[in-house]
Amino acid sequence: MALKVKVGLIGALDMLKFKNLSKTRREAIEALPERPLPKTYETNEKANFMHPKYQDVRIKAMVPNGSDAVTVTLCSLDGRALAPFRAGQYVSISVDADASTTTRSYSLCSSPTRSWEGEYDITVKRVEDDGFISKYIQDKWKPGETIRISAPQGHLYYEPLRDEKRVIALAGGSGITPFVGMANAIMYGAEDFDLTILYGSRLEKDILYRDKLDAIAASCPKVHVVHVLSDEDKEGFEKGFLSAELIRKYAAGEPYTVFMCGPQAMYNFLDGVAAELGLDQKHVRRELFGMIKDPWNQPGYPKGAHAMSYLAKVTIFDKTYTIPISSSESLLTAFDRAGLCTPSRCRSGECGWCRSRLISGDVFIPEKTDGRREADKEFGYIHPCSTFPLSDVVVEVPGQYQHR
Repeated sequence: MALKVKVGLIGALDMLKFKNLSKTRREAIEALPERPLPKTYETNEKANFMHPKYQDVRIKAMVPNGSDAVTVTLCSLDGRALAPFRAGQYVSISVDADASTTTRSYSLCSSPTRSWEGEYDITVKRVEDDGFISKYIQDKWKPGETIRISAPQGHLYYEPLRDEKRVIALAGGSGITPFVGMANAIMYGAEDFDLTILYGSRLEKDILYRDKLDAIAASCPKVHVVHVLSDEDKEGFEKGFLSAELIRKYAAGEPYTVFMCGPQAMYNFLDGVAAELGLDQKHVRRELFGMIKDPWNQPGYPKGAHAMSYLAKVTIFDKTYTIPISSSESLLTAFDRAGLCTPSRCRSGECGWCRSRLISGDVFIPEKTDGRREADKEFGYIHPCSTFPLSDVVVEVPGQYQHR
């Protein structure tokens, strides 16, 4: 039995309209004037500004800071704004030194508002023992030179949905720089939280940004600075080392989040302090751990594997190199020494910019700097900056963007 459907006048008109829809659209398109497609779209332009692959900047000034550091002001080439950032983030600097290109990460210590004026500040502390790049920057860089830097990166910044309103910042040496940025941000209204900085130094003369920080603290009720000297006993300073007792004293019984930035030894010590204070992972934030320089002292390092020499076969794009490597240093350090110019940024196992595939060989990856995804662990990918060879290795570096 055939099904009969009664269609009213309005329904018939709708059906006719639908039948002619394709013709109507075609006529409308043909009626439009011809014009070329835009070369760029506003959405893409904003994305490129917010998250550029790299930024070329000029060295505007280099000003001594303390006894062994220099603050470098970087500015845009055309006076326009640089990529915005959160107070506490860092940029990766591309450095051409001794026929080799490598990268180093430096925290931005200026207020985020300065980026709209086309300027960033970083501070470089001279390290005599193994600070190859810090010495090169201080001795070779000159105002007027152009260098290449990354977009701002990192996760050491205040997040109101995660952090308590009070932040206790633990800093050692040049680890003060991200907290200088936070203090500047609070003073200029770019951030809103209560910041107490416990800043550890060996001697009074070693304190970086002392006058700047003290001036901010004197004028801004939300910023507090406590100087802690380990090797001197002076009036107006705390004596000793950063400790759980000192944190409790200045937290004054209020809920707080701990931010840390300093040398590796300080992190090792403060891991125990955080446990003593009963802080959960949510309330402990740290700047990049940095490249581990003593893998043989890390948990799980094989006995007798220290200071062994091997070879690495490294494929980058369509070229293969064979270079010497040592179990005492990371693969990325060996790549830098050989002048391979492989991708890198954080140099701490976190960002994944140097992510590469381990084709064969045995390696050691310290747990505290193993920032790989679970899938990468399963399918043989490594971060060379936090990977130490235990045999000859074969590594494939993917064709990622490189600084130069």
